Amino acid sequence: MLATAAAAQTVPDEEVPSAGLDLPANLQIFGKADPNVRKPTAIVNNTVITGTDVDQRLALVLAINDLNPPAAERDQIRLQVLRSLIDETLQIQEAAAAKITVDKAEVDQTFARVAQRRQLTPDQFRQWIRSVGSSERSIRRQIEGELAWSRLLRRRVSIDISDAEVESILKRIEAAKGTHEYRVFEIYMSATPERAEEVYRQQQALLQQMREGTPFDSLAHIWSEATTKIKGGDLGWIRTVTLPEQLATPLQTMQVGQVAGPIEVPGGFSIIYLADTRQVLVADPRDARLNLRQITLTFAPGTTEEAATTKAAELAKQTASMQGCGDVPRIAQALGADVVNRDSIRVRDLPGQVANLVVDLQVGQATQPFGSLESGVRVLVLCGRDDPVAELPSKQDVSQSLEDERTGRRAERMLRDLRRDAIVEYR
Repeated sequence: MLATAAAAQTVPDEEVPSAGLDLPANLQIFGKADPNVRKPTAIVNNTVITGTDVDQRLALVLAINDLNPPAAERDQIRLQVLRSLIDETLQIQEAAAAKITVDKAEVDQTFARVAQRRQLTPDQFRQWIRSVGSSERSIRRQIEGELAWSRLLRRRVSIDISDAEVESILKRIEAAKGTHEYRVFEIYMSATPERAEEVYRQQQALLQQMREGTPFDSLAHIWSEATTKIKGGDLGWIRTVTLPEQLATPLQTMQVGQVAGPIEVPGGFSIIYLADTRQVLVADPRDARLNLRQITLTFAPGTTEEAATTKAAELAKQTASMQGCGDVPRIAQALGADVVNRDSIRVRDLPGQVANLVVDLQVGQATQPFGSLESGVRVLVLCGRDDPVAELPSKQDVSQSLEDERTGRRAERMLRDLRRDAIVEYR
């Protein structure tokens, strides 16, 4: 979903926070666990979470996020998965205590939707789950937990948003016209004074994974402890005045696509990713919706770079003299290329370099060819364009945004209380 940031602003090693404990930098662990012995990993209020449960959920997390970390990082992710399973167990237990049940049919429907998002049938999805070393039971338990917790929140959390409050926010938005908003993603990890150094180093390791190509949102799904982890850490469009000073200050100097962290914030550390910027109530050309036709010229195995360059040059020549989108089928047929229609695509939803190619096109014009010998060469032809109109959000949108934000905060408090009161025995 997100391009991995090429640059990161990091805190120098010498500024690592101290927990005030005389601990060695390198630890030697005595003893070795036998992987063939499946003992309980944790008992949560008498509910057992086994090593098999953790292994299967770990395999599922790694496969869905397309991760293949080294052994040391895998162990860290395994601990995070265990914490998530403990939270999930507490949520299911609390929902059950409130006599909330989730029907098998509901779990089946959600399972089918997850499979569809991966362009698989439910049976194919089951086979894929087994092939990556997980089990259907693991993902169905996760689905049950999310449905039960969501239903419990709807029952217990009542958020009243007054018309006066909505009107006040709309006035503030109008007063902020022309100021900048930022699309920010965050990985937040809590840290007590005793765990501060450990969490700091974990976030440094996450930054290194990003540099090596792991997408930010995949890591947020696994590591973030904020409610936004479900959305890959997406905080949405925000202004710096709504953020803690520790996050707002570096954000104002960051470039789109850049990552900053670890940043010490109240209660822990954060890594932030700047995905986009815009101005409040100012029409942005990148919000224009485009109707495009894509011409794709692929090359047979063994095609030389010289031959591919010649064909790409011919494609550029043909599209430069074309008479609008109606000429696309003729040109594609003459060159043996494929044509795909793409309608109602926002410029900002395109990859950065491609967006720059199309943002200033006039209807009927084509981009220069782009691509590679392996993936083929493409040309985008602009067939229609709907320019954006800057306008205030609706009252319903503002109200829903406030409700979601406050429900998220209440959910965090509820889960924190459940953790505090839980009896968890580690084995």
